[in-house]
Amino acid sequence: CLENTDPRTRGRGVQLLSQVLLQCYSLLQEKEVLHLVLFYENRLQDHHLVIPAVLQGLRALSMCEVLSPGLAVSVLKAIFQEVHVQSLLQLDRHTVYSIITNFMGTREEELKGLGADFTFGFIQVMDGEKDPRNLLVAFQIVHNLITKNYTLGPFVEELFEVTSCYFPIDFTPPPNDPHGIQREDLILSLRAVLASTSQFAEFLLPLLIEKMDSDLQSAKLDSLQTLTACCAIYGQKELQEFLPSLWSSLHREVFQTASEKVEAECLAALHALSACLSRSVLSSDTEDLLDSFLSSILQDCRHHLCEPDMKLVWPSAKLLQAAASASLRAYHRVTRSVLPLLLEQYTKHPQSSQRRTILEMLLGFLELQQKWGHVEEDESTLLSLRAPVCSVVFSALTDPSVQLQLVGIRALTVLGSLQGFLSPSDLELVVDHLIRLALREEDSQSSEAAMEAAGSLAPIYPKVFSGHMVPRLEEELQSGRAEREGESSQDHCSLQQRCLQALAAVSTHTSIVKETVPVLLQHLRKVQKGSEARSAQDVVSVCRSLQRVALQCQQDAESCWYYHQTVVPCLLATAVQAAMQESTHPLPGRALLEEEVLAAMVPVISAATTHLSPELAAQSVSHVVPLFLDGEVSFLPQNSFPCSFQPFEDGECLEAQRRLVALLMAFVCSLPRNVAIPQQERLLRELLALSCSCNCPFTATTAAKCFAGLVNKHPAGQQLDEILQLAVNRMEPGLVEGPRRTQALTLLLWVTKALVLRYHPLSSLLTDKLLGLLGDTELGPAAADGFSLLMAESPDVLHKGCHADVRIMFRQRFFTDNVPKLVQGFHGAGPDVKANYLKGLSHVLNHLPKPVLVTELPTLLSLLLEALSCADRVVQLSTLSCLQPLLLEAPQIMSLHVDTLVTKFLGLASSPTMAVRIAALRCAHALTSLPTTVLLPYKARVIRALAKPLDDKKRLVRKEAVAARGEW
Repeated sequence: CLENTDPRTRGRGVQLLSQVLLQCYSLLQEKEVLHLVLFYENRLQDHHLVIPAVLQGLRALSMCEVLSPGLAVSVLKAIFQEVHVQSLLQLDRHTVYSIITNFMGTREEELKGLGADFTFGFIQVMDGEKDPRNLLVAFQIVHNLITKNYTLGPFVEELFEVTSCYFPIDFTPPPNDPHGIQREDLILSLRAVLASTSQFAEFLLPLLIEKMDSDLQSAKLDSLQTLTACCAIYGQKELQEFLPSLWSSLHREVFQTASEKVEAECLAALHALSACLSRSVLSSDTEDLLDSFLSSILQDCRHHLCEPDMKLVWPSAKLLQAAASASLRAYHRVTRSVLPLLLEQYTKHPQSSQRRTILEMLLGFLELQQKWGHVEEDESTLLSLRAPVCSVVFSALTDPSVQLQLVGIRALTVLGSLQGFLSPSDLELVVDHLIRLALREEDSQSSEAAMEAAGSLAPIYPKVFSGHMVPRLEEELQSGRAEREGESSQDHCSLQQRCLQALAAVSTHTSIVKETVPVLLQHLRKVQKGSEARSAQDVVSVCRSLQRVALQCQQDAESCWYYHQTVVPCLLATAVQAAMQESTHPLPGRALLEEEVLAAMVPVISAATTHLSPELAAQSVSHVVPLFLDGEVSFLPQNSFPCSFQPFEDGECLEAQRRLVALLMAFVCSLPRNVAIPQQERLLRELLALSCSCNCPFTATTAAKCFAGLVNKHPAGQQLDEILQLAVNRMEPGLVEGPRRTQALTLLLWVTKALVLRYHPLSSLLTDKLLGLLGDTELGPAAADGFSLLMAESPDVLHKGCHADVRIMFRQRFFTDNVPKLVQGFHGAGPDVKANYLKGLSHVLNHLPKPVLVTELPTLLSLLLEALSCADRVVQLSTLSCLQPLLLEAPQIMSLHVDTLVTKFLGLASSPTMAVRIAALRCAHALTSLPTTVLLPYKARVIRALAKPLDDKKRLVRKEAVAARGEW
């Protein structure tokens, strides 16, 4: 074939040889490679039909490690000389680029020996390339040429021209493109080339300035991002000539654009220019370009800062801040001119709205100072303006406008974070203002912001805050107990609550925590002794504050342990005291035993326990468990109690003590999994007995949750199996008959959840029991609601935050195992219990990740539609909230049932239950995401029907009706 006179046949011969070489190039010896290279170089002069096969052979040889020195140069010279690359097909051009890439990777020094001839040869190869697949490789070759210092010689401009002709990239990949090349890939690849050398600057910068003025937003963005990239390698010399034009284009864009993207890129480019000029080393005879550049920016922007009502004030401030943020030198140059002006403008403009704008601009410059931390004595404009800056910020804090106060509080936080800026007398004033705003300011926004600010500043100035703020708050809290003259009891309660919130907010440093925690606990004891009707609400407020402190202490081991060993024993002692008084002579302290109070104590103890180290947790558990099992009170403060503490004993008078199992649950269910619990088997048996035998629903539920929390973390093995068998034996008869069926169901639900979360084999047996109960007329509705408990996140036990064993896809697994049984049960159930199955199903679906739900939708949709006809409003609500996201995520499937959906939603829009009306209107709104052709036949009917809820007596319903009808 190779000697045949027909070029097609010769081509086939060369192609066979090339295919063989591509398989075995690594096995060739040096002499064989030499011989083949000479043959292939000669073939490059053959007929154009043979050339593609020749190039494939050369590609195989370019990957040989035994290629003799000089051959790479010889092959490339032959290609540059003999082949007109751009007349080849895309694949063959790609082969040429691959040969060049291979040689550049392995024969770099040889190719560099060619000098500028190699660059010129490649320019000829690439010139006119149009295919994006080839361009990606070609851009990479140019990038390597530049970054690996190949000689460009006199061809810098030609190399720039051959690549910059593609800028800005205008490429939209065809639909279903198998190559997966995106516009962004080409943009980044070309940008890497253009921004890889300062030699391109004189050609590139005029091009960028021209494209910045383009009408196409994509071209503007690409130009600005490329300019930003170039500034990383350019110096003063490259930029000098173009600075006026660049500034002119940038500031015009920021002043005129309506696009946030363009504005952001302009500011980034200005920042990069300023940073580039800041980096340049100044010699005595050169002009300081940074100074003159910033002067022109100040000249164009500064006067706009004097017009806080005009639209150019913010663009000007943003430009100045972008330039100033590039370096400390730039910052000093800009602030020297701008800060005095802003302070002067603040005093000149009396209106709150204008002052707010001016202070927000000032705040922007203050935040920049944070970047460099410490305020330099000699350079800083800020230090010389300390008095007026503080005066402006303090005046904002006393202004009647809440919005101005909020900016003032943010400014105060920034000033406080600048090391060495605020003097001791300023700090005292800061504390005064924060206390006034936190406690006395009517608007809750300002009050909350002041507390947040105190929390941010306290770790920086712990002595000031523990010495000034904490005693003042304590004083307010104590004097707040006696109501002030002319102050309504509501004001008095609000002040007390704010004191408690402020004490919690400021507890962000160990030394302050040690001051505030005793104050909060002291207040708790006081409240407990009072017998007024409000005391329950007061205790809940103290607990909320204690919980916030606990969460703030979690990251610091010292604070965490101090908090735990101070607060947990105190709460337990106070509650035990109250329970014993209740057992002997009921009345004072009763507030502490109310459900809402115990429920508020649970997160406090839980947050104080979850982050303990295993050693400290073990130390604590050795006290708390014996307290509940054996009445061992010696570790509690004030432990002289009137009688013994026996929460697990029988007896009417011990009912109050049994309620405290909630606090035991908060503690033991929050321990790390590797902490051993003393007498665990005995504790589990006691909890099991209490959950089945107690008449008080709160206590029975708490005992069941505590049992479930311990079972979930219990290591697998015989002990666990025995305790679970015991639980099943207690539950089964309880579920069948008797006065405590509800307690047995509660225990079943919590134990099932504990086992479902950890994939325990017994979970399926218990779930089947629960499914069986759906057919029970008495327990069925509660069992159906139980499916929500199984699938939802539980706030106090059995979640990851308290170290529970939660497997990653338990919901999907539960769905797969149990939904078919629910559907089957529904079809076989009597009419009086069908609703229970629908309710259970809608709870499961509601908590399922939406992608999983969409895949199962075709099989379940008819059931969901049936659920909408159910009279139970919980089923209706649950189903509607399940359908709404599906309308948005699976429009094709939902379109098939549009007739039924429209009828059901419009019917439920006049339900007697407000929540159902709202959910139905939201679904009617979501219907509009289905294809228009599907909806048009229903349009008139829906608009007519949605006129009625526009007149609904509830505002929230009217609001949804307006949104839905408008969309239709």
